Amino acid sequence: MKAVTISRFGGPEVLQVRDFPDPEPKAGEVRIKVAAAGLNFAEVTARKGLYPDAPKAPCVVGYEAAGTIDKVGPNVANLQVGQRVAVLTRFGGHADMVAVPEIQAVPIPDAMDFQTAAAIPVVYLTAYHMLFQIAGLKPGQHVLIHMAAGGVGIAALQLCKTVADVTTYGTASAKKHDFIRKEGCHHPIDYHSKDYVQEIKRLTKGAGVDIVLDALGGKDWRKGYKLLKPAGHLVAFGFANVDSGATRNLFHVIKQVLQIPFYTPMGLMNDNKSISGVNMGHLWNEVALLRQQIDKLMILHGEGKIRPEIDSVFPFSKAAEAHG
Repeated sequence: MKAVTISRFGGPEVLQVRDFPDPEPKAGEVRIKVAAAGLNFAEVTARKGLYPDAPKAPCVVGYEAAGTIDKVGPNVANLQVGQRVAVLTRFGGHADMVAVPEIQAVPIPDAMDFQTAAAIPVVYLTAYHMLFQIAGLKPGQHVLIHMAAGGVGIAALQLCKTVADVTTYGTASAKKHDFIRKEGCHHPIDYHSKDYVQEIKRLTKGAGVDIVLDALGGKDWRKGYKLLKPAGHLVAFGFANVDSGATRNLFHVIKQVLQIPFYTPMGLMNDNKSISGVNMGHLWNEVALLRQQIDKLMILHGEGKIRPEIDSVFPFSKAAEAHG
């Protein structure tokens, strides 16, 4: 098989397409001939050496893919050769063949193309898990979504529309405001020209928001916490602020780490606020939970309530361009 390989940490030029032996499915596993694989922020930061969970270079990353089952291992009960599936992979997805446990392969309808199927597992699962499993989104609530024009941001906006009377605020550059409005953002905020904290206070007449989805980290976690209403919930699910460019800058990383706020159970109790951390890559022992959530997402897609926005499609030979 062929796989996009991070030969060493660095810029897009470190990516190489290499040949590997075809994986053989073990007991309870299926092998998929991959037609499309998703590229997310996690894989980009892994290439830069900023993703702690990534394997040591050289390595093949990729959390999601879609394709057709071409071989099954012993004791596979519900899937068969020829079925079209979307798959969750614990890295290794940026290859033209991958083997995964049966539960990590989700059948997709004939009407769903492989590119759409490969764009659902990571970003929609992350957004769904945060909004419904962790924060318990309810009708009438107000939600701040950072990086609203990104993959998780778009998924979160679409999912918020499935709950009645939810008001959304999204940080994004001004040129992306029309786009996120189309996806359901009621109040786009240009973080380049406005202080989003002051803007949200103005828009909510000082009340703040019920939920903050924050992939920025550092000082922004502190700002988001202060914006919460009583009983509000901050969900920290990334640390994008450590990313300063094409390659890793350790001085910048340390500077951002030093700005992480410190919270105590007593302080949370006195403030009547809560904080959760979400790292979907650390939920591999809870595959049954993730599968349940993906099944719900497939239903929502079938109902026309969610739809991935695929920015671009690249062949393996242009992987560096995709990362650029």
